[in-house]
Order: sequence, then structure tokens, then C-alpha cells
Amino acid sequence: MWGKPKLKEGDAMTQWQTEFQENQALWNELTAVHAGGTAYRLDEFKAGLNMIDPLERGEVGDVAGKSLLHLQCHFGMDTLSWARLGAHVTGVDFAGDAVALARKLSAELGLPAEFVQANLYDAPQALHATFDIVYTSWGALCWLPDLARWGQIIAHFLKPGGFFYIAESHPFLNVFYNEDDATGLNVTHSYFHQDEANYWPPDKDYAEPQVRVQHASYEWLHSVGEIQNALCDAGLRIDFFHEHPVLPWQYFPFMERGEDGWYRLPPGYPPLPLSFSLKASQLATN
Repeated sequence: MWGKPKLKEGDAMTQWQTEFQENQALWNELTAVHAGGTAYRLDEFKAGLNMIDPLERGEVGDVAGKSLLHLQCHFGMDTLSWARLGAHVTGVDFAGDAVALARKLSAELGLPAEFVQANLYDAPQALHATFDIVYTSWGALCWLPDLARWGQIIAHFLKPGGFFYIAESHPFLNVFYNEDDATGLNVTHSYFHQDEANYWPPDKDYAEPQVRVQHASYEWLHSVGEIQNALCDAGLRIDFFHEHPVLPWQYFPFMERGEDGWYRLPPGYPPLPLSFSLKASQLATN
């Protein structure tokens, strides 16, 4: 059996402090934008809508009575949706405004949950517990510069026999041009990770495009191999890696939404991997 890797001590990595601070300011700003807009469907969630899509619910399975840690939880609707399914949930996010709103929703809806404000890389210093399930999904990985340490942190929080689950856009998409004027699949970017972040100046919000945000963002690309190796190197066993020809949002402007709510490439394109889901188990002993 493998042993858990030793985590580095201290604050989030200093070489990315500028990027983290700008991204944190952006996500504080986006909390109000998303809560006041329509894309996140907050009113429907308050009325009882479960935000976890059927793909994730089917692959994660029954969570009743299990402890679940949601990394990069934003303002907690997915976290609290797992609570509605019976999990004992904890959410972590670096944006203070998001965590405050998550706590407010938990109290308002009577859904017990713990929400912790911390940069993901500082989470082991902010939260002292282990969990049956560690979960993250949809648009999370691009905000992380170091996946090796990400994998270590996931392993740190998992109980023996527990598992990690992620659903995410497929790294293959990152090679294609996807601005508003994109009309087809044109390769313009590298597939492979680079230490230096991609800088995006202030622009419209991805969820509420009528809103122009005030803060820039810094993002990092990661390959399939990098994602899988980060988990394997941390001592986890990959149980499955599934690729899907659908996405829950319109990555390219010419994608079409089906009656099931998923976006796909239009007819004429061969099936391509647009998203993936992965489950990895903790086999280590303490």
C-alpha cells in the first residue's frame, strides 16, 4: 500500500501571489453577478432544484450519510445540492464573498454545511478533517497552477477507501480558438501546460455576458496526462476516466444545445471529446 505524500507547509505558493489575488478579486466580483443573474438559477435552486447533473449523480453514486468535501465550491449551490442528497458537506473557496453567500444559503434553506474560506493550496492548514468523497467539477482546473500539489491535497483529505471525483471540460478543447467570432475548429493554442499563466484582461462574464467585469483573470492549461499523473503520483488509483461528446455550457459559439440541456458540436462534425469525468480511490493506510 502507498503512503500519503507529505504536504508542504505554509501559505499558498508565493510565486503565484499576484495571480491568486487578481483571481480572488474577480471571483468576489462574480459572486454578486452570478447570484443576481439568471444563468446560475439561484431562485430555482432555493425552490428545490438540485444542481448536480445526472452524469455526476450517476457516477458518484449514493452519498447518503457520507462526508463530502467540495473544493473550489463558489457560493455553494452544488455543495448544498449534495447535502440535499444526504451527504455531510464541507465547501472550500478562496473568495470571501462566495463563502459568505454559501453560509447564508445554508442557513436560509436549512441545509447543514460547513464553508471554509481558503486558497485550495492552503486548505490543509485551514481544515483539519478527512472525507469519504472529495469532489470538484466544471471549470475548476484552469485556476490551479500546480496540479502535482493539487493531487497531494486531494489525497491528504481522503479517508482510506474514499474517492475523488471530477467532471470537467476536456483539455483537448484548449487548443482551439473559441472567441465570439469562432466559426469552426481552428488550432491556435498549445495543448501542454506552461508555468506562466494565460492573462485575460477584464471582459464580459462567461455566465452573464451582458455584464462586463472589472477584474482580469489568470488561467493555466493542463493536459490529460498531467491530470492523471498528479493523482497517481499522490498515491491514488484511477478507477475510471470517461470522455464525453457533451458540455454543460457553450464553449464554442456554434455549439448547439439539446433537449437534455447539454451542448454538442453541430451536425457535420465528427464526435470529439468535449468533457471528461474521473474517479480515483484512496488505497493508503494512515
